[in-house]
Amino acid sequence: MSACGVRSVENRMQKKVKKMKIVIKVGTSTLCYKNGNLNLRRFSCFVRVLSDLKNSGHELVVVTSGAVGLGVGRLGLGARPKETALKQACAAVGQSELMRFYADEFGKFNHTVAQVLLTRDVVENAVRHENAINTFRTLLAQKVVPVVNANDTVSVEQLDFDENDTLSAVVATLCEAEMLMILTDVDGLYDKNPSEKDAKFIAKVGRVDEKIFAFCGKKGSELSSGGMVTKLQAVALAQKNGIKSVIINGENPEILYEYFAGQAKCTEFDAL
Repeated sequence: MSACGVRSVENRMQKKVKKMKIVIKVGTSTLCYKNGNLNLRRFSCFVRVLSDLKNSGHELVVVTSGAVGLGVGRLGLGARPKETALKQACAAVGQSELMRFYADEFGKFNHTVAQVLLTRDVVENAVRHENAINTFRTLLAQKVVPVVNANDTVSVEQLDFDENDTLSAVVATLCEAEMLMILTDVDGLYDKNPSEKDAKFIAKVGRVDEKIFAFCGKKGSELSSGGMVTKLQAVALAQKNGIKSVIINGENPEILYEYFAGQAKCTEFDAL
């Protein structure tokens, strides 16, 4: 696929697409190089494609990883820390940079972003849960793009989301989204490690059950902490709330155009 181009959504989409409220989760492995530095070309392309999708009428919410990864790069640590305090420091350093990049890039296309940092108590505390729903509803009504991350700077075990994959499904539920798209570094779900020659790609999944979970491994990339297991857990949560999900390779963000044209290689999960 080519680098991020300038053709519009209408030129790329070959069928009429229903305008939807979509939560798009992007991981550290998609946004950053292995050393933690931001992949500027891919990041710019990602925001450009999202801006074009928003211009076409979709409502978008971005759930982003990358703050800790950027902090790792900025502090010269070389690897994601295991100590909670150092992880929180990396998040504090990286989060401000990450939002600056989002604000600058979306601003080029006249879109405003809002930072939303969440901890698990937004689900468990009724008042905070309702406040979060109202905040997302108001931001979207104002045509703002919410950019959501876990509040790793202040998180502790009882408040932390296990993964931003889980967070993305929670946000999709809070926003009453119709679709959750998870961008990652593989094409979708395989019946075994995709590096194995006889691995079979799975394009369509009904209910995520124990059989589906048995297909995937546990290892994430060097800077991310997740893997396919956490993505399937997020999909299962989304399914319980009637939300369709897609796992798709985010190496070239223009694949989102191909998806809405019905041409992208990805795994789709039915809403139940």
